[in-house]
Amino acid sequence: MKKSLLALAAGAFILGAAEFAMMGILPQAAEAMHVSIPFAGNYISSYAIGVCVGTLILVFGRRIPPRTLVIIFMVLAALGNAMSTVSVNSPMLIVARFISGLPHGAFFGTATLIAKTVADKGKEAQAISAMVTGQTVANMIGVPVGTLLAEFLSWRLTFGLLAAWAVMTIVLVLAWVPRIPAVKDVGLMGQFKFLTKPGPWLVLGAVFTGNAGVFCWWSYVSPWLQNVGGWNSNLVPMLMMLAGFGMVVGGLVGGKITDNWRHAGTAAIGQLISCLGLLMVFLVPGNLVTTAILTFWIAFGLFFISAPQQLLMTEAGKGGGELIGGASVQVAFNGGNAVGSAVGGAMLTMSGMNYHFTGLGGVPLAIIAVALLVLFSLRYETHTDAIERMREIKVD
Repeated sequence: MKKSLLALAAGAFILGAAEFAMMGILPQAAEAMHVSIPFAGNYISSYAIGVCVGTLILVFGRRIPPRTLVIIFMVLAALGNAMSTVSVNSPMLIVARFISGLPHGAFFGTATLIAKTVADKGKEAQAISAMVTGQTVANMIGVPVGTLLAEFLSWRLTFGLLAAWAVMTIVLVLAWVPRIPAVKDVGLMGQFKFLTKPGPWLVLGAVFTGNAGVFCWWSYVSPWLQNVGGWNSNLVPMLMMLAGFGMVVGGLVGGKITDNWRHAGTAAIGQLISCLGLLMVFLVPGNLVTTAILTFWIAFGLFFISAPQQLLMTEAGKGGGELIGGASVQVAFNGGNAVGSAVGGAMLTMSGMNYHFTGLGGVPLAIIAVALLVLFSLRYETHTDAIERMREIKVD
């Protein structure tokens, strides 16, 4: 892997860990802030709101070179996580989490453009998947480690380490990420011109509904593993590492296929994999083995789609809207997370806390995502360049 991609992956790691770590340390944070678990959910929501608001950084920072933007994002990540470390009350922690979320979507939009630019020809999706690997490794290693730190030392230490990681990433970016020109300045509204076409909305709709479907189940994966699979709570971090491994493998495989086939077609396959997994969550009675397999399976599908969807939206914004296009994927992703969590909670309430129903709630949303991506592929990806790739063969 190129050093520039390693530096970007380091940035993706901190943002992936900062986003999901709170889910594993929520009880300890709630106790320290003297609030209930339901109220502590605001620490997760404030991060998601920061992700959406932070996209505005790209709107007004369009003239700033991408490498400089990445450094700005890492400064914000360091500040937000440092504030989380020293928060003395709940309002301060909510603000800190909001600041931590500001760079998330904007970073991935910018990092996608850099990865695509430095990639070898024909390997753009693999370069993007290498960058996104930082986020998946965060789920495989960072989140479980953060949970263990909260359990045995202090939940504050998790955010302290993330702040230090952000500072280290700044050094790596300065040393390894090349200077590339800022995107074409097409004015304030010109950046959004690509959204006047139906194609990008099909992709964003798929991102939103697909992630909403998966997060119907993922939001409640810990109690699902314990109640349906029979796993001891002490072993849940190990299952989270298995899920993270599925994300890493899924991201790399999805990137490889994307470079050799239709982008939206590849994403549709990934969404279908997740959809079938969610259906199995509902249909399979569940034990130690089947819940472990499904945890890997659905996580694999979740990040199998990451590279093709990021690439599709970056390409859709070509001509000045590349950064907004890439960032919009993360906005749709987080919006889907919030909706999926609510739908999954409603399914639990309706079914009397039957965790199989979290999968059933996600299936229709995942089906919609598959349909949107298939529609996009059939409408916009019918030309495969097969004729251009033909070469003359002489037979003696």
